Order: sequence, then structure tokens, then C-alpha cells
Amino acid sequence: MLYQKILKPYLFKMDAEKAHHFTIGGLEIGDKVPGALAIMRGLYGVQETADLAVDLFGSHFPNPIGLAAGLDKNGAAIEGFSSIGFGFMEVGTVTPKGQSGNETPRLFRLPEDEALINRMGFNNEGAAAMKERFASLKSRRIPVAVNIGKNKVTPNEHAADDYQSLIRDLYSEADFFVVNISSPNTPDLRNLQHGNELKELLQAVTEERDRQAAKSTGQPKSVLVKIAPDVNDDELEYMIATIAESGVAGIIATNTTLSREGLQHANKKEAGGLSGKPLRDRSTEIIHRIYSQTDGKLPIIGSGGIFTSQDAYDKIRAGASLVEIYTALIYKGPGINRELHQGLRELLRRDGYAHISEAVGADHR
Repeated sequence: MLYQKILKPYLFKMDAEKAHHFTIGGLEIGDKVPGALAIMRGLYGVQETADLAVDLFGSHFPNPIGLAAGLDKNGAAIEGFSSIGFGFMEVGTVTPKGQSGNETPRLFRLPEDEALINRMGFNNEGAAAMKERFASLKSRRIPVAVNIGKNKVTPNEHAADDYQSLIRDLYSEADFFVVNISSPNTPDLRNLQHGNELKELLQAVTEERDRQAAKSTGQPKSVLVKIAPDVNDDELEYMIATIAESGVAGIIATNTTLSREGLQHANKKEAGGLSGKPLRDRSTEIIHRIYSQTDGKLPIIGSGGIFTSQDAYDKIRAGASLVEIYTALIYKGPGINRELHQGLRELLRRDGYAHISEAVGADHR
């Protein structure tokens, strides 16, 4: 109610990127104000329940609802986001060196479509700054994945060097890693999803992960790959097969789309990646394809267009073990996490499942 009645109208009068920075800044400041995080947990926190807790990727997830990459690009508000009901979160995309990203304006709302278009271009402060942010954390309440990408000036033939550098520099900080090769806003990045480039990149990433694991204690940290929705059937089949054979731990499906089908708002003409409700069905379809092709053996995080518990449940039944939101948080506010949590529990009970794992891939049975 507070968000819908007061904060959202105020934020939506602001330029979209300024509102983004205002939100991150507020959550970051909240970490420094005594008692603020406790108040946030009281207002928006989600109590862990046995039916929705998940153990996966070497981590314990108190619930299956995560924050997708792109909102907290620099790891500035980890403790804030950890206090409003998320079961995990991604920070980044981070690149080895800081970069300013594309020219502004580069973030646009499409309210009639409940969508966003962004062409941010991996704007971030770089790996060293993120490492410092992790070092300053007082606590870590939920698993935090680091989403990694190459610098814009790095040619594709040297992309592996950037990804290896990030694994090396941030290995001790991340609970797991997400290899981002699917953003539409870095020139030629999506070419890394295809052909031998994908195979060679994932081999380089896993080799570096294994080198870092050998220097530390415990099991090697999980690496996931985030894929694009804008691929044909043959491309998708090849990508899934290559990822499954590479030894990585899972797939995030999907990143933003270049499609503009069915949009109403005038901002549909803007270049960039589209997120939100228009992506919902395509991302669920791709999750279904991944689960089917891999016989459910490669865990999936479902992302794209989740606004309701039914949206999340559809992705789980299609094959996702965890889900992520981003755009819905902008439109519905932090109360969405309690709404999704309660709704998922009700859907599980309706279908006779005692635990969320029983519903994963149910549409295939």
C-alpha cells in the first residue's frame, strides 16, 4: 500500500534511470541507519517455510524467488534487498573494468504493457569496486550470485580473458556465478551463444573456476549461463546441448528480448532489451524446451514476465527450480515477494504437493 499510494507515483514522475538510482541509494542508506533493515524486514520480509526452501547450486535458498541481475549492478544494496523477502539475488552485470555504458536516456517504462526497455550497456564500477562492496557487508542473509560480462571494448576473440578475470577476482565473494552472454546491449555479445565460441568460452570459465576452487576449501562454486529468448529452434537446441556438455551447473532463461510484438506504449520504438509481461510466455516456453531436452537434469532459473504467483508457478511446472523477478518489482513494489510466496504455497497445496521440488517439471509428466 505504501509503495502503490506514495512511492510509485513519486518515482514514476521521475526519469526511469534517476528513479532506479534513487531506489538503490535509498536501500544503500538504509543499511547505515540503525534499525532500518529490521523495519524493512518487518514490512516486507518473508518467513522461511519448509515447503518453499530449496537447496541447490551449493547454497540454501530460503525461498525460490530471486532478484534478477541489472537492478543492483554494483552490489551496493545487498543487505537492503536481502531484507525485503528475496530468497536470493544477482548483482551485476559486472565487467573487469568499470564502464559508463551507453548514452542516456537508456531506460524506458511502458506502463500499458507493464514492461521496461533498457539499453544500459553494462554500466558498472568494475570488479575491484564490487569486491570492496562485498568486503563491507556486515551480514549475508541470502545467496548472492555475481553476474559477469565482458567489457565493451574487449573483442569477442578475447572475451574469455574477461570472464576468467572476473571469476578469479570475485571467486571468494560470489555464492555462484552467472555468465551473461545474452544482453542485447553490448555489440556482438550474443554471438558468444553460438558455434564454437560458446563451447570455448564455457571451457575457459570452468577451467578458471576449477583453478580457483583448488586454492580454496569446499566444492567448486556453481556457474550458470544466462541465455536470450531471441533464438530459433535449432539455435536453442545447440545452445542447450553445448551448455549441458560443458559441466556448468544450470541455465537462466531468459534475458530480455528484442521483440516488440503486441506492445502499445509509444516507447516501443526505443532500442534495447524488453523485460516484463510481454516476455512471460516466451521465457516459459524456453524453460519447457530446456527441461525436455535435458530430461530435467540441468537446473533452470526462470526469469521473464513474472507478475503473479501463477506466472511463477507456470515456470516451475515447465521446469524451473527457482525464479527471478525484476520488472514486477518496479511496477508492484516490494510487497510482491510476500504475494508470490503466499500464492505459491496455495498453488502447491491445491495440486497436492508437499514441497516445491515436486512441482518442478510437472507439466512434462
